[in-house]
Amino acid sequence: MPGHTENEITIAAPLDLVWDMTNDLENWPQLFSEYASVEVIKREGQKTTFRLTMHPDENGKVWSWVSERTTNRKGLHVKARRVEPGPFKHMDIKWEYAEVPGGTRMHWTQDFAMRPEAPVDDAGMTEMINRNSKIQMELIRDKIEQRARERGVQGAPVLPN
Repeated sequence: MPGHTENEITIAAPLDLVWDMTNDLENWPQLFSEYASVEVIKREGQKTTFRLTMHPDENGKVWSWVSERTTNRKGLHVKARRVEPGPFKHMDIKWEYAEVPGGTRMHWTQDFAMRPEAPVDDAGMTEMINRNSKIQMELIRDKIEQRARERGVQGAPVLPN
């Protein structure tokens, strides 16, 4: 059975700030703890092709791959896929954003399948992605909320029921 994960977090910051910071690919190494570098290869309208390189893993291996990412600001979502899937048969990711009481909800959905020769199977990768998504989302939340405080902006107002 292919892998599927869904993770979300609410960030106490305005939607525009969350959108801008999480879609600024060149600054992902400062936003995520796992990425060492991002190289933008090509931009065509709302689609960006880029190479992500991770910091070395516990065995010293450096993982790198090319992805495509298409933003839809009006629809408040981003779709991405690995062009060079590496150990994955495929990896498709959707980021969704929504204004909610107190800020912005960011929701990640990842659908994938591992190759038979990959070092981990679908279930193992699902567990790894769920564990790491929580860590990365909390880091992103903290950095965006810090930026919001520096700018003196608050999240979306809490609306009465």
